[in-house]
Amino acid sequence: MRREVSAGGLIWRRREGQVEVVLVRPAGKQTWVLPKGHLEPGEGVIEAAAREATEESGLEVVAGEPLGEVSYVYSWRDGPADSSIKIFKRVHFYLMKCIGGDPSAHDGEIDEVAWLGIDQAIDRASHKSERDLIVKARTMLAS
Repeated sequence: MRREVSAGGLIWRRREGQVEVVLVRPAGKQTWVLPKGHLEPGEGVIEAAAREATEESGLEVVAGEPLGEVSYVYSWRDGPADSSIKIFKRVHFYLMKCIGGDPSAHDGEIDEVAWLGIDQAIDRASHKSERDLIVKARTMLAS
């Protein structure tokens, strides 16, 4: 089993008194997720989280408080003739305040970036673990 660490964030803003958050739709997929990705060599977790959130959303962010971690196992093949290996992945998420940028500037890994009301984001997020993080963020941002 191989272990991997990734990082990402819940990008948020207040608009007309309401909290809005970003979900992204990865290229070629129908899932809606929080922006996240791998750590570059020598990069810290919070730095990777901010970089990946910016690359995948096109937005400028400031990383804040830790939001939580998600862990899962998946199988991967390097090529069609290779046997599959199990990968244990841990993803560290942070609250990230949007300070600028343009969602149309997202990278090629993403097909679509959406600002959603926080309750709408809870409904649209494809994975329960990420829905749970959005619920936690709603509580943290309400105080």
